[in-house]
Amino acid sequence: MKIAGLDIGTTGCKLTVFDENGNYLDKAYKEYPAIRKSEEHEIDADVIWQGVLSVMKEIGKNYPDIAGIGVTSFGETCVLADADGKPLHQAMLYTDPRGAKECKALVDGIGEKKLASMTGLKPHEMYSISKIMWIKKHKPEIYGKAEHIFLMEDYVVFSLTGKAQIDYSLAARTMAFDISALQWSREIFECAGIDMLLMSEPVPTGTSAGKIKPEIAELTGISSSAVIVSMSHDQVAAAVGAGVFSSDIAVDGAGTVECITPMCDELPELELMYEGNFAVVPYVIPGKYLCYAFSYTGGALIQWCVDTLAKQEKKEAAREGISVNTLLEGAESDPTGMLVLPHFAGAATPYMDIGSKGAIVGLTVATEVPEIYRACMEGVVYEMLLNKEYLEDYGVEFYMMHATGGGAKSKVWMQMKADILNVPITELETVDAGTVGSAMMTGIVTGCFKDLKDAAEHMIKKKKVYTPRGEMHEKYLVIYKRYRKLYQSVRPLV
Repeated sequence: MKIAGLDIGTTGCKLTVFDENGNYLDKAYKEYPAIRKSEEHEIDADVIWQGVLSVMKEIGKNYPDIAGIGVTSFGETCVLADADGKPLHQAMLYTDPRGAKECKALVDGIGEKKLASMTGLKPHEMYSISKIMWIKKHKPEIYGKAEHIFLMEDYVVFSLTGKAQIDYSLAARTMAFDISALQWSREIFECAGIDMLLMSEPVPTGTSAGKIKPEIAELTGISSSAVIVSMSHDQVAAAVGAGVFSSDIAVDGAGTVECITPMCDELPELELMYEGNFAVVPYVIPGKYLCYAFSYTGGALIQWCVDTLAKQEKKEAAREGISVNTLLEGAESDPTGMLVLPHFAGAATPYMDIGSKGAIVGLTVATEVPEIYRACMEGVVYEMLLNKEYLEDYGVEFYMMHATGGGAKSKVWMQMKADILNVPITELETVDAGTVGSAMMTGIVTGCFKDLKDAAEHMIKKKKVYTPRGEMHEKYLVIYKRYRKLYQSVRPLV
């Protein structure tokens, strides 16, 4: 028996397969493009679907006896579809600026704090309901044809099984889901003028949607007895896969987006979370919640630095037979002293200011690319320290982090994070925690594991702990005190 996790991201999807004891066997990845123009940030949902079929075919060739696949996806992005689940338009990404007026209309109709108290989200146009309102207003012919409104998890689950269901955590990313009642908010949909019946049925994280369609089984080579499991928003899947089942531990999600995800033993004080723009979503453990502190550009900023500035270093790294990242990181060193505001795609928490821009401060004619690279790494972590301090002010504290995502492979960055944030960071053996978390829940559904504890014992393996160094923490804090003033200084200029 095999179990698998399917992680649908903004730039590609991956399917990872494990045996019945949770041992990693193989994975397949398919990249796909997003379309970003100044006023439109879109992705073709059908291209995502073709990517899913591609990775399933690749895995199906060698592992046809997969018992179940758990599906997790990025949040917010939604698509209107016909009765057969065929997309009717290009899906708007969360960074798409459209929907601001519609979000304001919702706030005017219901009230900002009431919306936040129901949904766990401070109102913002990034969330799905504002985008849906925009489509209805500006493309009524598309809205008129719609039989379904999907986010990417339930879009793929429906395409695989014919069952329209969405887990609680991803439903919460629409800004139309009541996180206390665990159901769609009729009041919000009525104010938005959107038919609530077009939405998928909300279900607990880890709920089976039934068996894969026979035609999909034939196409991919995966057994027709395989069940599809609605997992969650990708950050929730990563929390499960990282073993975050205690409020003492948080996830350090070091992907394209940098995200810190602590667990709360009860629903936090939403009015306080509202002040810091922190989102709260239901967790896989009933009565527990996760909250998100994040920067739009984590790994994305590092990649920008490599692609834009390190062209010569790429050639040098190729000659030396090492990765360009290893070359740029170099040996450990003291803080650069430079300040990088990592708002290259706008500011996320605690500001939620999509109009903010990035900045690099402290350049001289002697500055070289590796120094800018390290300063970018520092800037991402300073931003997360700012978020950590806000969370502590609101009563959310943690004393250990489990690192996931591609950035967790960087020993230099992991030690830098431990030093700046002043908490130990555990590197896990598998950095793809989203697919691990999805497979864990799938293993419970298919009978491989008794419960979460059993699944974690089989599938979560710790590799190394990076311990904060007091002397380095103090050095970074000197720079951080200046960093705290950076946003307020730069924002009026841009």
